[in-house]
Amino acid sequence: MKSSLLEDFSLTYKTLVEKETVSLVERLSAPAVLKEAMIYSLKAGGKRIRPLLIFAVLDAFGRDPKIGLKPAAAIEMIHTYSLIHDDLPSMDNDDLRRGKPTNHKVFGEAAAILAGDALLTYAFELLAALDPEKASAETKLLLVKELAVSAGAEGMVGGQTADIEAEGKVLNLTELEYIHRNKTGKLLTCSVMMGALLADSDSETLELLRDFSRHIGLAFQIQDDILDIIGMQDKIGKPVGSDVGNQKNTYPALLTLDGAKEKLSEHIQLAKQSLAQTSLNIEMLLQLTDLIAVRDH
Repeated sequence: MKSSLLEDFSLTYKTLVEKETVSLVERLSAPAVLKEAMIYSLKAGGKRIRPLLIFAVLDAFGRDPKIGLKPAAAIEMIHTYSLIHDDLPSMDNDDLRRGKPTNHKVFGEAAAILAGDALLTYAFELLAALDPEKASAETKLLLVKELAVSAGAEGMVGGQTADIEAEGKVLNLTELEYIHRNKTGKLLTCSVMMGALLADSDSETLELLRDFSRHIGLAFQIQDDILDIIGMQDKIGKPVGSDVGNQKNTYPALLTLDGAKEKLSEHIQLAKQSLAQTSLNIEMLLQLTDLIAVRDH
């Protein structure tokens, strides 16, 4: 019953956000190759965890999840741009993303960079243009700020920079957590916060949800690191062991595989404890939290 509930919810809202992102790009007055490159990576698949978190938070507040459709598209565009750029030869130099050739392998490096740039900037346009009936001017400003901070130098980009600088070095746990709280965790936090802001959350609930999101952000990255060792290439969509080959600092490398699994469990439990302190209908969020812990790609 529980898995069916999550599966139905995921299928419904994944389908909606995937159609929305493609439709939004198709309507742009832009060069065909640019739109093709943007859509190629948007359609590459994935669990769409970030959009689903927005929808699940709105559901927890008893709000119609569909009011989060354009913010969900915006967060997925930011995430997709980051993947396009991460795969470039000057960054992670990956040939595969979700089992398909990476954007620069199909369209060339220049087109891939520009496709990422276009997705990044379009995300903010979507938030600024939200229907006033779904988000007040104040709410739109808060959404834009949350996304900008989460995606920028104090968030994802800062974490990515620290990750690159750490290659070939041995980090301690605090240093590794800094990277992943920012590189991976901040966009997951942003997703949760966007849902809460759209639902006009009170400040106490907002902080509990922020705490929840910080733990699932680290849990998400720990599971990624674990899958890089024990996952299957056809599931994770890239060669197993690529982190080791790129001299990346990972939780299994620092804590051992068993230690990483223990740390994953710890963050999942702390995330659930934060949720339990709210007065929300948290069932869908709990199921998404479990999905993060047990996913195989």
